[in-house]
Formats: sequence, structure tokens, C-alpha cells
Amino acid sequence: MRAWIDGVGLYAPGLANWESSISVLRGATPYVATTAPKLAPSLLPADVRRRTTDHIRLAVEVGAQAIAHAAADGAQLWSVFASSESDGAITHNICEEVAKSPPQVSPTRFHNSVNNAPAGYWCMAVQSRQPSTSLAAFDASAAVGLLEAVAQVSTERTGVLLIVHDTPLPEPLNSARPMTAIFGAALVLTPQPTPRSLAQLELAIVPHAGEPSRLPDTALEGLRTGNPAARLLPLLAALARGNAEVLQVPYVHSQALQISVAKP
Repeated sequence: MRAWIDGVGLYAPGLANWESSISVLRGATPYVATTAPKLAPSLLPADVRRRTTDHIRLAVEVGAQAIAHAAADGAQLWSVFASSESDGAITHNICEEVAKSPPQVSPTRFHNSVNNAPAGYWCMAVQSRQPSTSLAAFDASAAVGLLEAVAQVSTERTGVLLIVHDTPLPEPLNSARPMTAIFGAALVLTPQPTPRSLAQLELAIVPHAGEPSRLPDTALEGLRTGNPAARLLPLLAALARGNAEVLQVPYVHSQALQISVAKP
């Protein structure tokens, strides 16, 4: 399965967007986890933003960055959203509310609790009527999301926006499922190369996975291991370097997703 990458979105502490993060991802500048700017994606009107959470705003932010980078029309792209835990803040709030007598769950929060809520806000923001897939696969969510997106590109011969995003959970959920920092990334994938293409991807499942691809910067490697969505960081680093590389990202059942990155 092959696809080409035309645009990238990125948001994490110290990595506010793709353009400002390239030197860090290349290894030319040390990674410093500075406070990320406030999430306020312009695609969402102010009154809508107030009804959402950082989990939803993160997905819309990186998606908006990616389509702007690719000069793509978000309304025409199919979409795949991957998150290992969905919206932990909403889950925590609902658990608190249902424990009360009587329960008083906010209709808005209940609406935002489903796994495809970010996809719904995205499709409304860009006025998309294209197919959208939302999935979760625990620590393999990034790899499963990438495989699903490239499979759609390869079989349907259409452009696909992949959005991978996870936000830290509040306590006591964080004790059971710790995440070190917020992380989101988006890729605009196309079935054919274009003048904007950054790289060609070819994917394969490796039955017996070896060591996953790691990052030489210790702090950046900590971000990769500390958030399931950040498992895409080796791919983003390869894109920043612009080299032909073969990577392995953890997949399910002790397998790996092998990603061959080549120049377009």
C-alpha cells in the first residue's frame, strides 16, 4: 500500500506546528518541552469552541494545519481519526456526575463523549460530507490509524486526512493510564504525487516485530513513549530529514507497522 504526504499538522509542548518544529525533528535543535500555545482553532467559531474540550480542539487544530500546509480543500478529503483513549476529561466528568444522586450529566458533555465527536466537529467546520472513520487501538492507535488511512487512499484512490491525537487524563484515570503530555499530528495523504508532496510512504505488517524506531533526542523520545499518538514521531522526523528511511512503529499482537519513506 502506497500514499504520498502533501501536508503535515503538529501540536505538542515545544512543537507548536510543523514549520517551527522541523529543526528539532531533524536533530539540529534540542527538544525543549515549552508550554504549547492555547488551543483555539480558527475553524471553530468562538461559541462552538466554548462547548468543546482540548481533545476536540486538538484534532481540529492539527487538521487545519495539515490542510493549510497541503493547500487542500478539507471538504473534499476523507478522514481517519485515531485516539487511544478518546476524551478523558469528559469521561472523568461523566463518572463524577453519574455517582451523584440524582445524576446530572450535561447533554453537551454526553454528546462530546463519543469517540467520533472530534470527527463530527471537523466535518461541520469544513462542511465535509465525505466518509469519516474514528478508531481506537490502545498503544497501537497511531499505527492502526495510519494503516487505515493509507488503505483508503490505496483502494479508493482518494485523498485522506489522518488525525492522530491524545490528551492526558485527569486523576484518578491518569494513575491507571498515564500520559506525559498532549500530542496531536495530522497528515494529508494522496494516491498520486503532487508538486507539494513531501514523501512517498509504503506500508507493510511485520509479523515478528523487532525494536521500534526511536529518536536520538532523549527528551523527544520521552514524548514518543509518553503518549500513544506520539508514536508517529519517528515518521515526522524522517519527513523533516528528507531522507529515504525504513521505520517500525508498534502495531497489534506484537507485530509492527513497517513504514518505508522515500522521496516523492
